Amino acid sequence: MNNSRKQHFLALGLVFLALGSLQAQQETPDKPDGGRTIFPLPGKYAEPRPELASRSELTAVFSGDEPELDFRKSYLASEAQIFTALYEGLFSYNPVTLEPVPAAASSWRLSEDKKVWTFTIRQNARFWNGDSLRAEDFRAAWLSILSPEKESPYSSLFDIIEGARDYRLGKNADPAAVGIKAEGEKTLVVRLKAPASFFPSMLCHHTFSPIHSSMLSSPDWSSPVSNGPFYVDETGDGKMSLVKNAYYWDAGRVSLQRIYLSFTDDAEEAAVMWNSGEARWIAGNVDLEGLTDRSGIMVNPLFATHYYYIRSTGPWKDYRLRRALSLVLPWDEIRGGHILPAKSLVHPIPGYPEIEGVEEGDVEEARQLLEEAGFPKGVGLPELLIRITPSEDADRIAKLMAAAWMQLGIPVKLDVVPYNRYFLSLKNDDYTIGSTTWIGDFADPYTFLQMWRRDSNLNDARHDDQDYEDLMERSMGEEGETRLATLSEAEQLLLDRGAVLPISFSPALNVVDTDEIDGWFPNVLDIHPFKYFRFKAFKPLPGVARSVIPRRQGKTRATDR
Repeated sequence: MNNSRKQHFLALGLVFLALGSLQAQQETPDKPDGGRTIFPLPGKYAEPRPELASRSELTAVFSGDEPELDFRKSYLASEAQIFTALYEGLFSYNPVTLEPVPAAASSWRLSEDKKVWTFTIRQNARFWNGDSLRAEDFRAAWLSILSPEKESPYSSLFDIIEGARDYRLGKNADPAAVGIKAEGEKTLVVRLKAPASFFPSMLCHHTFSPIHSSMLSSPDWSSPVSNGPFYVDETGDGKMSLVKNAYYWDAGRVSLQRIYLSFTDDAEEAAVMWNSGEARWIAGNVDLEGLTDRSGIMVNPLFATHYYYIRSTGPWKDYRLRRALSLVLPWDEIRGGHILPAKSLVHPIPGYPEIEGVEEGDVEEARQLLEEAGFPKGVGLPELLIRITPSEDADRIAKLMAAAWMQLGIPVKLDVVPYNRYFLSLKNDDYTIGSTTWIGDFADPYTFLQMWRRDSNLNDARHDDQDYEDLMERSMGEEGETRLATLSEAEQLLLDRGAVLPISFSPALNVVDTDEIDGWFPNVLDIHPFKYFRFKAFKPLPGVARSVIPRRQGKTRATDR
C-alpha cells in the first residue's frame, strides 16, 4: 500500500533513541491442530472492563483528504487502517504479531494437495444492518474486484486463485471458471493454482473483504453497509464518525462505542489537537517540535521501502538504458541523511536471501550501454521528466539525479506535483521517473514483487520483462526456501536492470499514548486494528483527584489537579 503521509522527524538522536528503546512483543501461536492453526490473542482482551464505559470514544488524526471507502478502489496506507474498523474478511491481523487471526471464518480445512481451501462462515456474522454474512457475499465481492472494468489496484493479488488471472484480464469471461465457489449459505471454497502456505496472511488484507449485495453496483459508498466492528455514522468536511456495530459477531470484545476521524495535512493543526487532548492518536503529518508532550512519539521499524523507479516506456523499455541511468547516480549522496538507507527493494526478512543491491556507480559502463542501445552520448534520447512531491528531500534527490544524467548528455526536467494529486498523477503516461513509499500488505516478498508484473494494476512503472515474468510464475508453484530463492532472483533482476532505485527503508511514526490506550502495538506493517482499542483504567497518584472537563462533540478529558 502507498504511504501518503508526510512525516516530520525530530533530531536524528530522538529517532535513534526511539528505535533503540523499542522492545519487540512476541506471541507464540498454537501448533496446528486438525488442519487448523489458531493464533490466540492476549488474554487482557477477553472482556471489556465495565469501569471504562464512560471512556468509550476515541479521536484519531490522519493525513490527506477523506478516504475512499470503496475498498475495491483503495490503495493508501491511511485507508487500510480505517478499513480495520469497517470491513472484515475471513482472517484479520493479530494486533501484536500480525499473524492471521480467524475472523469471519469460524473454521477451515485444506485439501490433501494443499490447493483447495474450504471456509465455514460464522453463523453469527452479520452486516451492521443485521443481514447475515453469506459465502456469496465473498464470492460476489472478489469477482467484482476481478472485473476488468473495475481496474482495482489489488486485483492481481487474486492471481494465485485458479482462473482469476484470465478472468481479470478478460481472457475468460465465465465467472464459473474462477476457483471461487459458494456452496450453500456459509461455505466458501477457494481453489488455488498451486499450494500457498501464506494464503491466510493474504486474506487479512482488506481487498479480500465481503460486500453486501446492495453495495456491489452502488455509486455511493459514503456510508457503506459493512461487516466490521464499526460502521460509518457521519462524514464530511474532513471528518468522519464511526459507531460500534451491535451486530458484529465479536461485539463483546469491542470496547470503543464511537471513533472520530479527522483528516488534515496541516502539521500544526494535528499538534494542537494532540496538545489539547482532543486527539489521542496522530497517524499522519504532525509538527513534532510543536508537541508539548512528546512521550507519545512512537518510532519503529516498518516493512516499507522508499524508492524511485524508471518507467519502461518509449526507449526506456530497453533495460540497458535504465541500467545506465542507475550506474551513474551518486548513491552515497542520494541516500545520505536517511536513517535506514536501502540498497534493495524488499526489506530484509527471515529466510529471504540477501540481495546485491545498488551501491556503486560505473560511468564508463553506463556510456557503453548507451552506445550499445543506439544512443551514444545520449544523443537522440527524449527529455527525461522526474515527477516529485513538494518536499525538500525529493527536490534534493531529483537534482542529484538530474545532474548525473545530464552529464551523460540526457536532457532532464523536474515536475513538482502537490501531495493531494501526486499518487493519481503516477497513473499517467507523461513522465519517466516517479517515487513512492510502499508498505508491505503482509510479511512476504510477494507483496513488493507482484506489483512489477506486466499486467498488475499497481504497475505504475509499466515494467514489462519476460525474464521477470518467468521467475514470478515459477515461484507460484514453489514453497519454502525454494520459493524465496526464486523471488530473490526476480528482485535482483529489477535492480540489475534499473527498474527500481531504492532509497531508504522507512520507519513508522505515530503519536499515541500507550499508557492511556490499550490495544495499540508498534508493528512492521503499521496496522493497528481498531477492534482492540480500549482506554486503560485510570490510576491517579496518591493525593491526586480526578476531574472531568467537557469536550467538544460530547467527549471528555481526564485531568489531574
